[in-house]
Amino acid sequence: MDVQKRRFNRAKLTPYILLLPWFIGIGLFRLYPILISFWYSLHDVSLLGGEGLQTEWVGLENFYALLFRRMPAYPYALAPTAEHFWDSVRATLFYVVLGTPAVLVSAFFIAFILNFKLKGVNLFRTAYYIPSILGGNVAVAIIWRNLFASHGPVNAVLSIFGVEPFSWLTSPTFAPFTLIFLSAWQFGSVMLIFLAALQNVSPTLYEAASIDGARKWRQLFSITLPIITPVLLFNTVNVLIRHFQEFNAGFLITDRGPMRATEFLNIMIYDFAFRRLQFGMASAITLLLLAAIGVLTMILFFSSKYWVHYSD
Repeated sequence: MDVQKRRFNRAKLTPYILLLPWFIGIGLFRLYPILISFWYSLHDVSLLGGEGLQTEWVGLENFYALLFRRMPAYPYALAPTAEHFWDSVRATLFYVVLGTPAVLVSAFFIAFILNFKLKGVNLFRTAYYIPSILGGNVAVAIIWRNLFASHGPVNAVLSIFGVEPFSWLTSPTFAPFTLIFLSAWQFGSVMLIFLAALQNVSPTLYEAASIDGARKWRQLFSITLPIITPVLLFNTVNVLIRHFQEFNAGFLITDRGPMRATEFLNIMIYDFAFRRLQFGMASAITLLLLAAIGVLTMILFFSSKYWVHYSD
């Protein structure tokens, strides 16, 4: 009886032992950074002065300084101003609001085309996925910066049609759009997920719709889109979070952009933490960014009951 009991207890513990590395990873690389950021956000944490890491309790002062555009109350010579926080918020929201639909629309459009039985379609699927493999690395940033330079290939092509050269990267109007265009170009992963969803739509539904006289556009909006709305929700959440966390494009291509047009929140976090060495303020911005992502994600999930249709 004792042997059976020990075996039963061992069987109950086995799943938790196997999940232990996952719990350790979540604790060390997810939960702990959030908790330590929260603790830092309530302190003046600085490496200035050559005396190592110094902390002083300031409560919500960092958040007040950011949200209400004023200097922090705690005194030190190089106190960072938070006057540009809302400029960074506007730049981030502009990038998210325009970039997220751009990626979703372009990815779905290409997936819809590649879903047809075309000659050499596998080659095209691979080719369209390559930009996502490259990602937002330094090489892509340099290529993109050279493409949209004043005397770059983009302006050279436009000049053929009599269009005057644009200052793509030095104009507060055009600089954000170059980064949005780059984001829309890197749609490969989203496209593959859409493609998998499209291939799971039953052909009999289209056959029945054709018999009833429904044309392709009618089938698209009445059959295809409603069926793949769960995948659309998944892609929307992922792309939204990715755009909120954008760093490389604004930092490497436009260097925060003219008049801070592309100074995203992640760049501001980097500046406060690793250039001004003010980890308290950087942590406060991080938590505000986390809160914004969480709120918008919850809105998407709560609203999904009105537009997402599940087969079960």
